[in-house]
Amino acid sequence: MRLLRRGAPASTLDLLVAGLGNPGREYARTRHNLGHMVSDELVRRHGGSYRAKFSGDLAELRLDGSRVALLKPQTYMNESGKSVGAAVRFFKVPPEQLLVVHDEVDLDVGRLQARQGGGLAGHNGLRSIAQHLGTPEFMRLRVGVGRPERGDPRPVADWVLTPFPPEVDVDAIVARAADAVATVAGEGLEEAQQRFNERS
Repeated sequence: MRLLRRGAPASTLDLLVAGLGNPGREYARTRHNLGHMVSDELVRRHGGSYRAKFSGDLAELRLDGSRVALLKPQTYMNESGKSVGAAVRFFKVPPEQLLVVHDEVDLDVGRLQARQGGGLAGHNGLRSIAQHLGTPEFMRLRVGVGRPERGDPRPVADWVLTPFPPEVDVDAIVARAADAVATVAGEGLEEAQQRFNERS
């Protein structure tokens, strides 16, 4: 999959995947850390390993023949752009070859939506990345976490920092999202949209 602008320097990567989350054990299995979980699943599947780079954890591997780097920013969510921006500049990746995996409160739990660009929907991680890149026109894989139920007094900002309830099969959600990332890498965004974007 090549999406280079004419005259742009060739990147050493076909795809840079940024899985968003917060550092620290206390956040590891929270809704806000789905991006980290998806990155970890892909590294596990493909026998990769992380090294510390770009204020984050970076793993480089091949997915369906594509050269892919997986980045887990170890900044806090609202500083994600510091890590992602550094990786984008190093690899000379145009925004169209960046896929950001993140939790999405405006989708039901477990629903996926792959898209190119779009609004920032109040997501501090996306806002930070857009500021550092100077554009919101990067790919996203939105992973639904839903919203607090009626009567739940917690603001969304606090609620996403809590774990899923036991009845939610988080591993299945993460596995399906990892499949979607692999599809983007191997077959492109449109194929991933056809296969994984659920029509309500």
